[in-house]
Amino acid sequence: MSTDVLITAYGAVPDGKTIATAAIQRAIDVAQAAGGGRVIVPKGVFRSGSIFLAQDVELHIADGATLLGSIDINDYPKRITRIEGHFEPWRMALINAQELDHVRVTAAGGTIDGNGLLFWAAFWQRRKENPKCTNLEVERPRMFFIDRCRNVQLADLKLRDSGFWNVHLYRCRDVIIEHLDIFSPGTVPVRAPSTDGIDVDSCQDVVIRHCNISVDDDCIALKGSKGPLADKDADSPPVDNVLIEDCTFGDGHGVVTVGSEASTVRNVTVRNCTVKGKNNLVRLKLRPDTPQLYENLTYENIKVAGTGRVFDIKPWTQFFDLQGHAPPTRTVRNVTVRNVTGDYGSLGTIHGNKDDVIEQITLVDIDLKVASGDFDLGPVKNLTAANVKVNGKPFDPNTATTRPAAAPIEILPDWLNDKI
Repeated sequence: MSTDVLITAYGAVPDGKTIATAAIQRAIDVAQAAGGGRVIVPKGVFRSGSIFLAQDVELHIADGATLLGSIDINDYPKRITRIEGHFEPWRMALINAQELDHVRVTAAGGTIDGNGLLFWAAFWQRRKENPKCTNLEVERPRMFFIDRCRNVQLADLKLRDSGFWNVHLYRCRDVIIEHLDIFSPGTVPVRAPSTDGIDVDSCQDVVIRHCNISVDDDCIALKGSKGPLADKDADSPPVDNVLIEDCTFGDGHGVVTVGSEASTVRNVTVRNCTVKGKNNLVRLKLRPDTPQLYENLTYENIKVAGTGRVFDIKPWTQFFDLQGHAPPTRTVRNVTVRNVTGDYGSLGTIHGNKDDVIEQITLVDIDLKVASGDFDLGPVKNLTAANVKVNGKPFDPNTATTRPAAAPIEILPDWLNDKI
């Protein structure tokens, strides 16, 4: 029989200062030993480092409760972990689940706050010292790392100010993420670098719905591995069968971004969503050092009111490295954008690397008022448009500005490469 376990019963103090990591972990372990149950974070502010969920134990953030991340990086143990498409010793997340079946984290008005300001400031200081520093050079904790789990549900959570990625799913299956409100600042008091909303890394059968996401990076990123042998990486199976619906997206680099590290991504549907602020709808990063297949991507019933681009499909050279191999090939095919209305920045860019295959791009039932009528179109096979209006005029893809495939690779620092 499941039971409710209060973290205060094991010594957690709601003063926002006392580290409650051990008390919360003890409550989780007690609930598991009892056969499962809910571990409840009650009203108050509880500061914690990394905690690790257990089989059949739900973590619940009650009304008026805040689980606040520690600002001491040593409260997040360094272990071999999946990060940016590979494994290395790096800091664990605030909330971790590893190789579990049935993961539940829920809330009833409560908040999980990553307390990321000092981590962001440290990163920007390092970037000032070395503009070519990598994203991982300054250690910053993720808010969630859900690792090789099945039957995962994250629901009704308010996530604020993560030190790094908010929700990182790796090799998970049968995932439902719903009613999450995710925010990190783009400017005030400081930009929150690499604070992706939800990273779907090598996962299958994922549903994301009724979420509100506004961050200083990609709102949702579909990820895998990178490098010339990425398609042979057994640790990075394809991202497959992802449904994103009924969500609202504020600022971000991409509503749904494929990359920075990704080899095969297929069967993705984004529907019944609203896009606000500065954010791009279809963002595909084409790495010239990585074999890639992006196919069967559908975006439909989208309302836009911002300054982003419908398409942001272009080369991505961040930390480019062929590792002595010949350049691999990339294919983008069967991308459909249907029933998109509102005010936006422009149609954007569809432009690959030399020898990329981009084909079967379909635009249907689109009515947009755009600030710029430019459409940077590279070589695309079978680009079709039906009932598409831009600034009140019918759009003819045959009249779009075209130019040859991308020029030789220019290696840019990632802060510049990451500009919208």
